[in-house]
Amino acid sequence: MSGLREVFARARAEDRAVLVAYLPAGYPSVDGAIAAFTAMVAAGVDVVEVGVPYSDPVMDGTAIQEAAGAALAAGVTMPDVLRTVEAVAATGAPTLVMSYWNPIEQYGPDAFARDLAARGGSGVITPDLTPEEAGEWIAATDAHGVDRVFLVALSSTPTRLATVTAATTGFVYAASVMGVTGVRAQVSAGAPDLVARTRAVTDLPVAVGLGVSDAAQAAAVAGYADGVIVGSAFVRRLLGAPDPAAGVAAVRELAAELAAGVRRS
Repeated sequence: MSGLREVFARARAEDRAVLVAYLPAGYPSVDGAIAAFTAMVAAGVDVVEVGVPYSDPVMDGTAIQEAAGAALAAGVTMPDVLRTVEAVAATGAPTLVMSYWNPIEQYGPDAFARDLAARGGSGVITPDLTPEEAGEWIAATDAHGVDRVFLVALSSTPTRLATVTAATTGFVYAASVMGVTGVRAQVSAGAPDLVARTRAVTDLPVAVGLGVSDAAQAAAVAGYADGVIVGSAFVRRLLGAPDPAAGVAAVRELAAELAAGVRRS
């Protein structure tokens, strides 16, 4: 459907994992976020997740909540998210949206898939949408050639894994911890087993997210997963920067470190 599978196939041929990076749109500003995303791609990020700021982020940790809250307070809307996607997709990196279902439902699922595709977006990750409730979304993404990424978790049974992966395109998002997002001292010991169990029911690439914060962790995850997803660590770099330019430099530095990590597994 999109360039996602091509990126994963190329990385596999290079014997490495794909580096996927997340930031919320609109922080520290719409243009500031675009500058940060662009710097990350230049430093080695393969796939980008543009987060939709949302008022009830039940799965997000404190760092993402703070940045997304600031974006909402500044008036960031879905058109700003789509403008961000268009600008980032112009770098050549497959660009996805990460969004809770409510903003997409309010926008209109078919309209959102249409408008995302028109701006060069590759797909959407919907962490709180289950396949059983995704009939309209599945139809919309199929109609407009947009990948849809669902999540599997440590608690997922074999039957559940089969159900989720059957509805997924692009890649499978394996949530390596039970709980909210955020950097951790170590990635869950259950992550390798979750990846193995997921691969038993699908040929899709499997990317691990929730908790990766440095090159060593990225290298460890790259040893058993097709992709390494990093979000909160990037957001924290932006939050801790004294000004937007310093924030861009900080996320560029982290992206380079993580890109080296996924290549030394």
